[in-house]
Amino acid sequence: MDYVARLPDRHRYPVALAPCHETNLPLSRPRHDGVWTLTFYTAAWGLEVGRRFDEDFVELIGGDAPIYLLGKAAGTAIGPAGGDARRYERHWTPVHPDFAVEDLDSAIARAVAAGAVQEGETCEAPYGRLAMFADPFGHGFCLIEFSEKGYDALLA
Repeated sequence: MDYVARLPDRHRYPVALAPCHETNLPLSRPRHDGVWTLTFYTAAWGLEVGRRFDEDFVELIGGDAPIYLLGKAAGTAIGPAGGDARRYERHWTPVHPDFAVEDLDSAIARAVAAGAVQEGETCEAPYGRLAMFADPFGHGFCLIEFSEKGYDALLA
């Protein structure tokens, strides 16, 4: 049995995050372009719109964890004491989602067709193949096609 098949269902697609009561992934998106933002995320990752809390707060479903798109205007403060402003050109962040996929080449084509930019060549690693991207809003993400051993290959 391959690595992804051995993962509990809740950890297969699309995001694995630290355990908490309800795992989800909030992503800020440009406020002025909500329709296009939804088009990118649903086309690139095969997700569907779940609940619409208001025009700036939408839930995407179809993976193991819901993704919440939060409309935040560029230039607004990141928080009361954040010391920075939101920007949607490519930016570094210490946290980004990794999406486990069964067919990396198809997933790459789908992400690029939706507007993602692949950053560098597809890489081979002991645990599988991966590709790194930026979405149209500056967020980084990776697509990973696990080998049969997956991350267990790093323990050998």
